[in-house]
Amino acid sequence: MTDTPAFLDSGRPDVPDLVVPRGVTPFYLPRRPVRGRLVRLGPLADALLTRHDSHPAVTGLRGEALALAAALATALKFRGSFSLQAKGDGPVGMLLADCSHDGALRGYARADPERLAALLAEDAAPSAGRLLGAGTMAFTVDQGPDMAAQQGIVSLDGEGLADIALHYFATSEQLQVWLRLACAYTPAGWRASALVLEKVAGGGGVDPDLDAQAQAESWRTAGILAGTVTDAELLDDATEPERLLFNLFHSEGVAADRPRALAYGCRCSRQRLAGILAGFDEDDLDHMAVNGDIVMTCEFCNFDFRFARSAVGGRAPPG
Repeated sequence: MTDTPAFLDSGRPDVPDLVVPRGVTPFYLPRRPVRGRLVRLGPLADALLTRHDSHPAVTGLRGEALALAAALATALKFRGSFSLQAKGDGPVGMLLADCSHDGALRGYARADPERLAALLAEDAAPSAGRLLGAGTMAFTVDQGPDMAAQQGIVSLDGEGLADIALHYFATSEQLQVWLRLACAYTPAGWRASALVLEKVAGGGGVDPDLDAQAQAESWRTAGILAGTVTDAELLDDATEPERLLFNLFHSEGVAADRPRALAYGCRCSRQRLAGILAGFDEDDLDHMAVNGDIVMTCEFCNFDFRFARSAVGGRAPPG
């Protein structure tokens, strides 16, 4: 426990200080109506996913959610956080991943152990749809208290997490998107990746000689080429992102933009949690204390913050 007063201690807990400089590689097919992003979390995936001791099926789902959050957040212009949150009636009742504008990632999944064990007994590799069950997924851009949050909600319709996201784009955003997610335990540890393509409207950068039919054909071709990628290729640290993109799209031409970094992004601190505790009544704080301490656990990084009850002051009781 630190000697610094909790309300002054804004330092990070003892978690990895890890940055992947080339976590996201934006790219486009020159003069074609196609742009995209290749997300590779690399060792960041292992650092984030091993904070919780969960079943590999749940860990893999969380890894895909982290890669998806990074892929979608880096397509937007905002300052704050982008999050995806799924709530369903399946064994994994809640799945959350968020990515800040500067690439800080974090994620969490809450599973019912008994219901998960029952599902795994009949299906050793359940899909995201079976893990989550029926419910909804919300995509939210939060730019702070001075701006209204932007949110889109879609039903959990689809077998995989990518299917659910594609359902959202097709019904809510009316965008043509191709998406592939991958997460697995490899000899190097957990790895997670995403490959996303978007069809852009005709205009700047698109060959003016391409009519609507030719643009549609270019989009179809890009999807076919992207569909040849394997999970192993997406998760292989040894293959540079530009090399993988060239392998997939060299027949159409492909150009990579400046890569963007991703980082271990839990934003918890003793200062933040002390502020939460200060909002409780003194009696409530007394009930929270065990052997003279109040312990608050960050659900994202699974780190226990311990506060001496004598050092925490709450609201005075009413009256």
